[in-house]
Amino acid sequence: MNSLDLKTLILMSMLMAGAMSIVLFSAHRSFPSEVKGLGYWALGSLTLMLSAILFGLRGFFPNAVVLLCANAALFWAIGFSMIGTQKFYGRAPGWLLFHLVWGIGMACVGWWLLGEPNFDARVAVFSFFVSIFYLVQLGLIVRHGERHFSTYFFGSLMLIQASAVIARGVAALHDGGGSVDLESGGPFLAVYVAISNFMSLLLTVGFMTVATRRLQILLEKRSNLDPLTSALNRRGFAEIYAQEKARMQRDLQPMTFLSVDLDYFKSINDSFGHAVGDSVLVHAANTIRNALRATDHMARFGGEEFVVLLPETDKDIAHVIAERIQSSLRGAPSDGLPAFTVSIGISCQTTPEETLDAVLVRADAALYRAKEGGRDRIEVAELAATL
Repeated sequence: MNSLDLKTLILMSMLMAGAMSIVLFSAHRSFPSEVKGLGYWALGSLTLMLSAILFGLRGFFPNAVVLLCANAALFWAIGFSMIGTQKFYGRAPGWLLFHLVWGIGMACVGWWLLGEPNFDARVAVFSFFVSIFYLVQLGLIVRHGERHFSTYFFGSLMLIQASAVIARGVAALHDGGGSVDLESGGPFLAVYVAISNFMSLLLTVGFMTVATRRLQILLEKRSNLDPLTSALNRRGFAEIYAQEKARMQRDLQPMTFLSVDLDYFKSINDSFGHAVGDSVLVHAANTIRNALRATDHMARFGGEEFVVLLPETDKDIAHVIAERIQSSLRGAPSDGLPAFTVSIGISCQTTPEETLDAVLVRADAALYRAKEGGRDRIEVAELAATL
């Protein structure tokens, strides 16, 4: 591999790193805050571009200075990607590891460059230290990654890159510096340079793939949730109902619905304002949610009405849960909100032939009786007529 080829590869690496830093930074600014780590990956790509620029300055400045700065920038670039991956998977950023690896690694590189020049040792120590960043990310992907193609793709790329870096370090110790000198040519170097040249792009693509997958899940989740209370909306409730109905058909177990409506909610809005009214709705949703079991589902159907789906539950158990909800909501909330009560209508679905609309009509009819009977009451609907 001649000098022109190496300079061309360095230029390509610089251009790709620069382009991907723009892509990542744009994603960082536009993706929801729940998708973390994009900013550090953008910073890593930008620092990788800086490293490529510094490597290209050999011959214009003293080689020792250029190599030290370029290697430090390369340590930082890969370390920033590790921090980004840690944040993406919800782990605490490993800044101590980051500084230990690049600090000790650069001290060793500096010693074998200036103190006791040894190209083999310099390549080996750099490869082994930088592989720590890759292996940490690989471990995060394996332990915390979603079982999805995007994760497998990202993990495979990380494994390939870690293996290539470690292989270069082993080759430096085993075969001597000639086999890993980027300017010496040879089959191993051809493969290594090809992998290294494109891996900065591919790893970024891999990370963007898992980040886009996370974005997709968030958007789907948001489309099924009420933005104020984080309860299911009608669309999300319909999807959950379809799943529970299929389970009902299989297990032949009843499921019961609670129609929960806040009493005199209009007067709360009129007396205290809509901001307080919204806070009351959030408090009610959280209290209802805490009174339910892990298998139960709650939705907001608009205004002050909530619907609760209780799988594998008959009307007697549902009545106990409804009483628990009422008792939890009675009395003034501790955060200074006005006191309020709820009325609840109960309807039990015992046959899969009954539609969701039909069972909700029965629950609403029971709720209406609770309102007419003086509010802060629980009424149970009659079972649906069977043919």
